[in-house]
Amino acid sequence: MHDIRAIREDPEAFTAALTRRGLADAQALTADILDRDHGLRALLTRLQQAQARRNEASKLIGKAKAQKDEAGAQNLMAEVAGLKDEIQKGEAEERGLQEELRSILAAIPNLPADDVPVGPDENANVEVKARAFGSRPAMNAAKEHFELGEALGLMDFERAAKVSGSRFVYLKAGLARLERALGNFMLDLHTDHFGYTEMQTPILARESAFFGTGQMPKFEMEQFWAVSGELLSDGSDADVVATLRNNRYGLIPTAEVPLTNYVSGEILDEAQLPFRVTAWTPCFRSEAGAAGKDTRGMIRHHQFWKVELISVTTPEQSNDEHERMTDCAQEVLKRLGLHHRVVTLCTGDMGFSAQKTYDIEVWLPGQGRFREISSCSNCGAFQARRMNTRYRGADGKVKGFVHTLNGSGLAVGRTLIAVMENYQEADGSIRVPDVLQPYMGGVKRIGG
Repeated sequence: MHDIRAIREDPEAFTAALTRRGLADAQALTADILDRDHGLRALLTRLQQAQARRNEASKLIGKAKAQKDEAGAQNLMAEVAGLKDEIQKGEAEERGLQEELRSILAAIPNLPADDVPVGPDENANVEVKARAFGSRPAMNAAKEHFELGEALGLMDFERAAKVSGSRFVYLKAGLARLERALGNFMLDLHTDHFGYTEMQTPILARESAFFGTGQMPKFEMEQFWAVSGELLSDGSDADVVATLRNNRYGLIPTAEVPLTNYVSGEILDEAQLPFRVTAWTPCFRSEAGAAGKDTRGMIRHHQFWKVELISVTTPEQSNDEHERMTDCAQEVLKRLGLHHRVVTLCTGDMGFSAQKTYDIEVWLPGQGRFREISSCSNCGAFQARRMNTRYRGADGKVKGFVHTLNGSGLAVGRTLIAVMENYQEADGSIRVPDVLQPYMGGVKRIGG
């Protein structure tokens, strides 16, 4: 969410930032916002003046009656009645204008940080050379994960499609345990070594929570929505639709939603920041617009598991925390011995709520390419303003909005894919990385 005062004070900077984001009509959008803001403030001034006159006239009525000036009192009462009607209409207009302006601001993405590269899409992302790790494994005729999994009889897409449709999978035996081992390993690393507090969260959330982290209203159609059967009625179709929309819950697309909203509407003590939490949850995404992309395998599924990292900081801490969070996510891959690189996303490839994002991309031998396995984003005050989450200093005075950060630490399913493809053997078996063997009961190989 954007601060209307900041736009009002420096509209040129706001327009320039939106232009860097790729909004072609940035100048017209800024002008429209300022025009609506001017109209709203003018209305508020008129309402204040009307209310002041109403209060003054109300006092004069008593004086007129005390002086037995009935005509004057009647005129004043008529004026008060007129002012009351005018104020009521004006307040209704004010609510409408406030909601229109709020809706416009809510649909505008976060402004990019100054050091974010400018570009329209992923081709303009910039690799952070200093963060690269490892090298591509020497491997002849590497197979993709789904070829390995199906050959082992441990990955079943066909039966999953029978039950749930496309973009689902059954994992069995060794692969199911390997995915569980990965999630446990990630949680232990982030809690024991990096100081994150583990949480179990709801996986259903209200629309207000989706709004707080930026998935609503713009990305409404990319979510899965659930409604209790008891809310359905025998009314008209319109009544049913209204009931559904007003009482629905969303299946979380990431634990970012419940973890970040954990502090929504609160004023935090500065001494408790940074506040760091992590959770391993199922995630649900409609993958709208993904038709024809990654139709084989587990890369792009409607349901998957992910370990999420969330930090809430002061504005002064957030840039350093962003680097630290990325280090934490990378450490998972380093301990697994997986070759990967880090890229800074350009302005046209960042998520809606982010002001700067690092993507971690792992090497997949079967595909012969890097694929994203984690995104770590600094959202600045953007989400905090939507959630109304602030912080106060030691003196008890509120200092402003907190900054929020989120990152995958990591996407568990994609990490499973990376392990399968990088640790595959010529006979189709899969070696278990050393750090995972304690979580696998000492098993060193799956299949073979």
